[in-house]
Amino acid sequence: MTEPFILCEGLVKIYQVADLEMVALQGLNISVERGEIIGVVGASGSGKSTLMNVLGGLDRPTAGRVIVNGKNLLRLPDRELNRYRREEVGFVWQQSTRNLVPYLNAIQNVMLPMMLAGANAKENRSYAAELLRIVGLADRQKHHLPELSGGEQQRVAIAVALANRPSLLLADEPTGEVDSVTAQGIYATFRMLAKELTVTTVIVSHDPTIAHQVDRVVHIRDGMLAAETRRQVRKTPNEETNGDDRIEEAEDEYEELIVLDKAGCMHIPQEYLEQLSFKNHAQIEVTDEGILLRPFTESDAATSTADTESDKVALVAAEPGKVRRLLGRFRRKKSNYLR
Repeated sequence: MTEPFILCEGLVKIYQVADLEMVALQGLNISVERGEIIGVVGASGSGKSTLMNVLGGLDRPTAGRVIVNGKNLLRLPDRELNRYRREEVGFVWQQSTRNLVPYLNAIQNVMLPMMLAGANAKENRSYAAELLRIVGLADRQKHHLPELSGGEQQRVAIAVALANRPSLLLADEPTGEVDSVTAQGIYATFRMLAKELTVTTVIVSHDPTIAHQVDRVVHIRDGMLAAETRRQVRKTPNEETNGDDRIEEAEDEYEELIVLDKAGCMHIPQEYLEQLSFKNHAQIEVTDEGILLRPFTESDAATSTADTESDKVALVAAEPGKVRRLLGRFRRKKSNYLR
């Protein structure tokens, strides 16, 4: 198997603030395939912006592994990290003032990074015009920022981010300051770029509809990967064909999955833990339907699992045969640690 385009394993980032240490990422594991578009969501302070800064080479990780396009960002010398940031990563920020120079027109903004990289002026203009055409602004090349709408400015910013032909595009809240209709157009631009230019795209967002716009959404909680939302295409027979399966209609379905790490630990959503009265420990039991988890308290210590009846249980479904083979030795044992 080929290695993912982005691979983070046990990624840790600690910031020193005065005499305090703030852990922004604590053992994050994530992988992204080449050309994939993923959304990164999470509450403020969850670590999603820190992840983007690490992937973009703006911050060095404290520990763990982060490999992007075959480069280990933890071990790159400063000069190589600067080159990586300049040549292989494109940034799209929420505020257009961070992307664009206000006194330049659209095509001049796109040409500016190429000029700084020392590319040929004639080739610069030709490629800048092509990028503006790709993002749907072929007829707005000579317009300045006040003459462009918010959505058009953001699409110019995307063209600027692609000016040096990066393989990774990082977008921080790219639709945060536009309306929903304009946001749909921006997401469509990202999808088209991934398809035509094979640009791997990571979008940090608070947009609740982002799952409908990307290949996969990863949920970060407390600096760790907590869950994923994946889009699946379910094909159904076309009614006009009287159930003939040869002619089908596609329908997208979305499912949130709990993430299981290499050690077998999983993040169960906090609201589920509260609803089911789970605290620090749980009892585990293998059943024909899968793995059964029950809340565990000190009063349960003298009570056998078989005698414990509770309607507050969590069932982790799995193929029964595999469950029995892999976890049989843990059957009916109590006080297994749940994290």
